Amino acid sequence: MTSTTAPPATPGRTPTRRLPGDLLVLGVEVALLAVAVLVGALLNARDAGLHADAAPVYATWRPHLGWGSPAALLVAVAVVGWGARWARTARWGLLLISAWLAAVAWTLSLALVDGWTEGLTRRLTAQAEYLHEVPGVTDIPTMLAGFTDRILDFQPAAWSTHTAGHPPGALLIFVWLDRIGLAGGAAAGLACVLLGATVAVSVPVTLRALGAADAARAVIPFLVLLPGAVWVGASADGIFAAVVAAGLALLAVRGRAIAALGGVLLGFALHLSYGFLLVGVLALAVLALRRTHRWGALLAACAGVAAVTGVFVAVGFQWWVGYQLVVERYYQGWAADRPYGYWVWANLAALLLSAGPVLGPALRRALIAAGRRPPVLGMPPAVGRWRATHRLVRAAVRAAGPTVLLPLAAALAVLGADLSGLSKAEVERIWLPFTVWLLVATAWLPVGSRRWWLAGQAATALAVNHLLWTVS
Repeated sequence: MTSTTAPPATPGRTPTRRLPGDLLVLGVEVALLAVAVLVGALLNARDAGLHADAAPVYATWRPHLGWGSPAALLVAVAVVGWGARWARTARWGLLLISAWLAAVAWTLSLALVDGWTEGLTRRLTAQAEYLHEVPGVTDIPTMLAGFTDRILDFQPAAWSTHTAGHPPGALLIFVWLDRIGLAGGAAAGLACVLLGATVAVSVPVTLRALGAADAARAVIPFLVLLPGAVWVGASADGIFAAVVAAGLALLAVRGRAIAALGGVLLGFALHLSYGFLLVGVLALAVLALRRTHRWGALLAACAGVAAVTGVFVAVGFQWWVGYQLVVERYYQGWAADRPYGYWVWANLAALLLSAGPVLGPALRRALIAAGRRPPVLGMPPAVGRWRATHRLVRAAVRAAGPTVLLPLAAALAVLGADLSGLSKAEVERIWLPFTVWLLVATAWLPVGSRRWWLAGQAATALAVNHLLWTVS
């Protein structure tokens, strides 16, 4: 029997003649960002309650240099110059180690543009941050049992802004660091940098486990020079992105026990941010792309999520109760002032600064690749409807592949978060766990153009970090 489908296209082999289309998308990105900045400046001049001086980014305008500046430039030149070639030829294990080290160097250098104190050690010690609450946590079970009682604002024992806005898992991370002797802002900031940089390992490991080994190598330089590294170090969202990425990577590799461990990590991620309910879209995409034991892995992952949730419930924290209260707390603060009509589209401009200018062209090429896949033929009438539907879905998933399905799943999660109205501003850091999966689409960029796109990514990060004083 002859096959009715053609082999899938290879990422990175798409014709370079589509470059004008990429430049058109880049122009749209630039226009979106320019309009968002201009409208933001006008709204701020009218005191419209954006609460973001450098809208659409939560930052203030302050051009500056620091002793991290030459280090960041050096890392950028090295990755742009040799990163793509090294990623194609290096041994896999050595490549992953190099990717993590380079991501650490990039993230730490960007943080140190603002100086050791202001850029790293004090970032997580402000009144709104988690470390402000750590000294008061003398008994973890008691803290968890009474956590929801302190979410609402305007009461004497109310949690600080970031602690109240997240489930207790976020605070627990810094309490645990304190318990093992890594107290203070420096240790917390370095933890954000070191753990946040692991996304440059977890994402390619996921792709390779799902059968996209070439794509895994292609995306590594883009994950290393992630413009969002400006907010990874030092921001707890860097750790959040790392936990999510590691959990998804464990879902992708073989073995139900490992899938259960992935479920445990994703269950804990659900207790890091209420918004990570949307990670379920990515998790389902990963499970659908697995080659074997999909249903077994799904059940194992669900068991892991349920086990973590059960532990939190057993000690007194109920996620769904916390979510209801945090929505109320959200509108007790700046969210009540921030206009949805601006942020619902300006958020996307902020996302561009975190993901980089490569985002639009890469997604465009992924969509083109999806559209050029051969059609999936229907099943014969003799086959049961459920079985036929299942086979059609499986064929569609195989045809799309991880380099299309994962970025689209991440885009769907971002769209849901954006339209919800619960992500008005600060998405340049809040959406980091989704941003790294959007960049999987960079595997579709032609090999010859990748160095230029990497240069654009690095230039974006350097411009943001040197022109703005970012806050978390």
